[in-house]
Amino acid sequence: MQRLNFGVDLITFFHPGFWGVSTHDDILTLAEADPTAFWTKLLDAAQAAGVTGIELTFAPLSWEGAIRAFGTREAFQHEVQSRGLQICSGFFAEMEPAGDITDPAVEAHLTARAESYAQFLAACGADIMVVGLPLRASPETRSAQFFDLAQADKIAGFLNRLGAAISQYGVRLALHTEAHSLFAAPRDVDLMLLLTDPAYVHLCPDTAHIILAGGDPVQLVDRHHDRMIIAHWKDALGPMPRDTVIDQHIHDAHRPWFCPLGTGRVDWPAWARLLQRRDFRGWAILELDASANPVADIAQGLTLVRQSLLPTLS
Repeated sequence: MQRLNFGVDLITFFHPGFWGVSTHDDILTLAEADPTAFWTKLLDAAQAAGVTGIELTFAPLSWEGAIRAFGTREAFQHEVQSRGLQICSGFFAEMEPAGDITDPAVEAHLTARAESYAQFLAACGADIMVVGLPLRASPETRSAQFFDLAQADKIAGFLNRLGAAISQYGVRLALHTEAHSLFAAPRDVDLMLLLTDPAYVHLCPDTAHIILAGGDPVQLVDRHHDRMIIAHWKDALGPMPRDTVIDQHIHDAHRPWFCPLGTGRVDWPAWARLLQRRDFRGWAILELDASANPVADIAQGLTLVRQSLLPTLS
């Protein structure tokens, strides 16, 4: 059995330079004007990069965007499969902007949205939904907001219920370690995994985001290897300053800290040894947020993996 399958998160293709436009808003306009041409270029690029799977993400790179492009789920799946690809997972990006996720009305809305997404993923043969949690409050806020045990317990309860809701469709929930969210710093990851039920809530570590949050991905994942069902393979230059302002621009602030695979602080040989020792089998999602040359960057990452890391994993 092949130990790892390599995919790409579609956020990798969210760079204006790749689309021949000037801004991120121009990308949205392009997708709206001709969604079929937009998605055809996207799928062709994923195929050219050499991966075998794609992880859907936020609009316009979402499951609903794909349906708008090709009309039906079946037509989209045909386009994917005709290129030797498969949908391996889907990122659920609606948690962060939803507001107070402990509000019953917000929970009901998010659960309904996640169930619709899960039905789509399951129909496409995918069984993993990756979820990012809300952002932490910026240290500069006048009114301190604590992510303490009481608050974490409320969120964990929602995550347990959400994981159970999508499991009825054969889809598993995996928490993504998004820097500056409630699930990235080692203490926060330890806390949330302690409070959530391993039968319904799993782990999707992102190696770069863990470094941005000041952690060591090898140490962190080793503690929770039994919860990992998918991983984002990504590199970063180092931890971001502790006083980084957390606002609506935080994801843009992350991007200069990301770098091509093998050029940052992730100890890839140690990462490969960890996966081999823990006998991890599944999807490895290569990613570089908004790459100007995504095909070359992902292909280069695959070359590094195949030449330097796969012998360790064999």
